[in-house]
Amino acid sequence: MKVKITDLIHGSVGKSIFYFSIPLLIGNLFQQLYNTVDSYVVGNYVGKQALAAVGAASPVINMLIGFFMGLATGAGVVIAQYYGANDQEKLSKAVHSATCLTIVMSIFLTVIGVIATNPLLHAIRIPSDVFHQSSQYLTIYFGGIAFTLIYNMGAGILRAIGDSKRPLYFLIIASIINVILDFLFVKTFKMGVCGAGYATLVAQAISSIMVCYILFTTSQSYRIRIKDIHFHFPILKKIILIGLPTGLQQSVVSLSNVVVQSYVNDFGSSVVAGYSASVRIDGFVNLPLQSFNMAITTFVGQNIGAKQYNRVKKGARTTMIMATSVIATISLVLFFFGESIIAVFNGEADVIQAGRTMQLAFVPFYILLPINQVYAGVLRGAGKSSIPMYIMIFNFVILRQIYLAIITQFKAEVFYVFMGWPLTWITCAIMTMIYYRHAKWLPE
Repeated sequence: MKVKITDLIHGSVGKSIFYFSIPLLIGNLFQQLYNTVDSYVVGNYVGKQALAAVGAASPVINMLIGFFMGLATGAGVVIAQYYGANDQEKLSKAVHSATCLTIVMSIFLTVIGVIATNPLLHAIRIPSDVFHQSSQYLTIYFGGIAFTLIYNMGAGILRAIGDSKRPLYFLIIASIINVILDFLFVKTFKMGVCGAGYATLVAQAISSIMVCYILFTTSQSYRIRIKDIHFHFPILKKIILIGLPTGLQQSVVSLSNVVVQSYVNDFGSSVVAGYSASVRIDGFVNLPLQSFNMAITTFVGQNIGAKQYNRVKKGARTTMIMATSVIATISLVLFFFGESIIAVFNGEADVIQAGRTMQLAFVPFYILLPINQVYAGVLRGAGKSSIPMYIMIFNFVILRQIYLAIITQFKAEVFYVFMGWPLTWITCAIMTMIYYRHAKWLPE
C-alpha cells in the first residue's frame, strides 16, 4: 500500500499542518468510537447501570495505559527528529527500540491490569449495583491490552515520518468491525458489558495486525526486522527522557481523574451514568485538540531536526488559530444542543440532568483548552516534555484535589465537583502561556 507522506518541512505551514491533521482527526474520531459505541449500546440495550459500569472503567483504563502512551509520544518525537535530519541509521534503531519497549510494556500492563482491576474499583467506591459489570469489562479489556499498545506505537511510528493516512484507514476498518460486533454481542446475543468488551478486543486486534503488516513489509528505513528488535540504549535513553515526563503526566493526571470519579460515585449510579455520557461527549470535544497536538508535535520535531526554527514558531501560531476556531464552534453546538446529545446514550431524566450539569460546568471554559494542548505539543516536539508535565500535574492533580477536598466539605451538589476541571484549566492555561512566551525552549 503506497501512501503519499505529508511534507512537514517544506511548503505552506498552514496547509502542511491542516492536511496532516485531518487524517489524525478522523482517526481520533474512530478511536473515540470504540468506547462511545460501547456506552451507547449498553446504555440503550442493557441499562443505566451498564452505562455507568463502562463509564466508570474509563479512568482506570486511562490511568494504566497513560504511562505507555507518554513513552510512545517520546518515541514519536525522536523518530520525527531523526527523519527530519535524514539520519536513517538512527531512525531504524529508534523504531526497533520502540518496538522492544512495546513488547515489554504489553506484558507488564496485561498482568498489572488484570490483577489490579478489583482493588482499584473498590478504592474508588464504585456503586455496588455497577461493580460486577465494571469488573467484567475491565478484565476483558486488559486481557487484550497488548493489541492497543501495538497499534498505538505502530501508528505513532508512521505518523512520525509524516504518514497519518494509513493509521486512519486501519482505525476506520477496526471501528466498523467494533460497531457491528457491539450490536451482535450485546443486542443479539445478550452478552451485556462482556459483549462490549469482547467487541473492542477483536477490533483492536485487527488494527494492530494491519499496522504490523505495514511496518514488517515496507522497504523504507522504518521497517521492523525481528532480529533487530532490541534496545539501543543511547536512543532508548533519549526516548525515555522525552517520553517519561509525558507518561508520568498522563498516568498521574488519569489517577487524579480516578480520584475525582470516586467523588462522583458517591452520588449514585444515575449521576455516574450521566457523567459517563458527558465524558464520552467531552472526548469528542477534545478530538480536534488531540489531533492538533499530535500534528504540531510531529511538525516541530521534524523542523527542529531540519533546523528550521522560524517555521516552528509560525506553525505554533497557525495551529493555535485553527484549534481555537474549531473549539469555539463545538462549544456553541453543545451549549444549544447538548441535552439532546446526552439523551442518545440514555433517555432517563435523572441521567440526562446529571450529564447536562457537567456540560454546563465545562462548555464556557472549553475555549481555554487549545492553549494547553497546542503549546504542550510544541514543547514536546522541541524535546521539553518535562515542562508540560510539571504544569499539568500541578494543576490537574495537586490543585484539583485540593479544590475537591475543600469544596466537598461545604457544597453537597455534584456541580461543584464538576467545576474542579474548568477551574484548573484556567490556571494551567495561564502557566503554560507564560512559559511558552518567556522561556527559551528552542535550540540556539
